Amino acid sequence: MLDQSHGLPAKPGVGYKPQHFQAILQDARPVGWLEIHAENYMGAGGRPLAQLRHLAERFPISVHGVGLSIGGEGPLDRDHLDRLKYLCDWLQPASFSEHLAWSTHDGAFLNDLLPVPYTMATLARVADHIDRVQSVLGRRMHLENPSTYVAFAETAMGEVDFLTEVARRTGCGLLLDVNNVYVSGVNQNYDPVAYIDAFPLHLVGEIHLGGHHEDRDDHGQRLLIDSHGAEVTDPVWALYARVIRRAGPLPTLIEWDNDVPDWPRLAAEATRAARILEPVR
Repeated sequence: MLDQSHGLPAKPGVGYKPQHFQAILQDARPVGWLEIHAENYMGAGGRPLAQLRHLAERFPISVHGVGLSIGGEGPLDRDHLDRLKYLCDWLQPASFSEHLAWSTHDGAFLNDLLPVPYTMATLARVADHIDRVQSVLGRRMHLENPSTYVAFAETAMGEVDFLTEVARRTGCGLLLDVNNVYVSGVNQNYDPVAYIDAFPLHLVGEIHLGGHHEDRDDHGQRLLIDSHGAEVTDPVWALYARVIRRAGPLPTLIEWDNDVPDWPRLAAEATRAARILEPVR
């Protein structure tokens, strides 16, 4: 049986970075929870786990995986899954999530989150992998929509339909990354608002907001890069507000993983999310 007894509070959270440890303990407002990347905490002991244990006594923790390769063609890495189970059994996080992406091939790990074609074969493979993860962990996972830069000719269904069917088959929840929706919409020339309006928001257990950088492709067209290294842009805030108006308050993470700012700047992003959540609450 999957553990679905608790979840994250419908408040802003931030991705935890060790340089913010003391500032968080002194005054975390308006942050109500923290998220970690699982792969950073799979070691044995040391300061990172000691700090995490201390934080877990004060805050709900979300564990976000980046290395399971849910969309990969090969079987899931058993050693990686075992280490993930050990972490979750010890930490008892309020939520666990992973990406709809692949990052392994022929025994090699690629340091990237690569897209998958939305075909029936991919659907079956992803569903089997999620079933395996949920069975081993004994807890429900949330699957995150990707940021994409290319389209596959063999795609047979839209991304929203694909994610909805995966959730139906496996019972998993969904993680809606609003920045990814905007980035993919610009890159793939589709309407992010229409994507949001079609998304099954009743399945969403967590929202991600992050920054992106803008470039130009070889044809001079806009190309957005999901960098997690800047403030959330106004169009993404507008999409997020639309989600909250439709769905009500949801746990909302500010992702800032590169060029990490000082704590007041990160907390200011969480404050802006709180201002959107509070009137709906």
